[in-house]
Amino acid sequence: MLRIDSTSGKEAEFACFLESALRTPGNRVQRFESDDALNLLFTWGTPKFYFCTHMDTVPPYIPLTVEGDVVRGRGACDAKGQIFSMFEACKELERQGYTDFALLLLSGEETGSFGAKAFTRDCPGGETILVGEPTEGKMVSASKGTKSFQVRIPGKACHSGYPQLGESAVEKFITFCNLLAATSFPVDSVLGETTWNIGKLTSDNPQNILSPEVTFRIYFRTTFASDAFVQEFMASQQGMEVTAFGGDTPMSYFTVEGIPSTTVAFGSDAPRLEKFARRALCGPGSIRFAHTPDEQISFSEIEKAVKQYITIFAKSAG
Repeated sequence: MLRIDSTSGKEAEFACFLESALRTPGNRVQRFESDDALNLLFTWGTPKFYFCTHMDTVPPYIPLTVEGDVVRGRGACDAKGQIFSMFEACKELERQGYTDFALLLLSGEETGSFGAKAFTRDCPGGETILVGEPTEGKMVSASKGTKSFQVRIPGKACHSGYPQLGESAVEKFITFCNLLAATSFPVDSVLGETTWNIGKLTSDNPQNILSPEVTFRIYFRTTFASDAFVQEFMASQQGMEVTAFGGDTPMSYFTVEGIPSTTVAFGSDAPRLEKFARRALCGPGSIRFAHTPDEQISFSEIEKAVKQYITIFAKSAG
């Protein structure tokens, strides 16, 4: 799996590989294709419990290397390690005679959960879905939400030697950033602080001309206490054009007694899988290595995850 480049937009080859490689005597596979998504569903009987993770990875592709117990490469812990662990759990459940479960593999998680949205739109759900992400083997009790905005700050160009004749969009951008830094977003008792990040920042003016325009995207990680506050804060900004791109609200998840739990600040497909009565989030690997040049997972983490997935299935079904 790690030898195949499945960075977002290139999932098709990987999906074809998995469609063949993950067949067993007891399952059947269905392919769901639409203009914006390619998903695979492996079913054992009539599923009530779904194992689920995503096929795409962030760029750039990083080749496979193995050093002792550690496997490195793009997707090692986000989320090909989850695919491997979940499939091994499914094979063991099949061997033990269990049915009525599934393995759902989605496209486009890293670029907007397009596969999850398509599955929710076109397919029935079930009782429980367990989404695989790198959580260090802990079940997630709650996750932060996300809110994304496109912002345009207008200015007025002029000769930089006579700034009084114009209006610098860069200076207005700095004022906005200082306002963000000084704003006391509500602190949540479960999810803690709200954070934000700015990307795709552009001011394409020569150095001797005041900036006539700054554009950027701002991405918030919100909490139960701050989700609505963030939307109101951005809507109240004067002197700039703000376009909301939506996002996910903070979520609470199903957990199993006896398995350690934690909260996380990252997003997943789980909020978009709305047709399930219970949603859980758990998987091997650490978010500290996800999306980095040193992405990795260990064989021991995978072995632990296989046993843990079987335990979660058994306790959920029981």
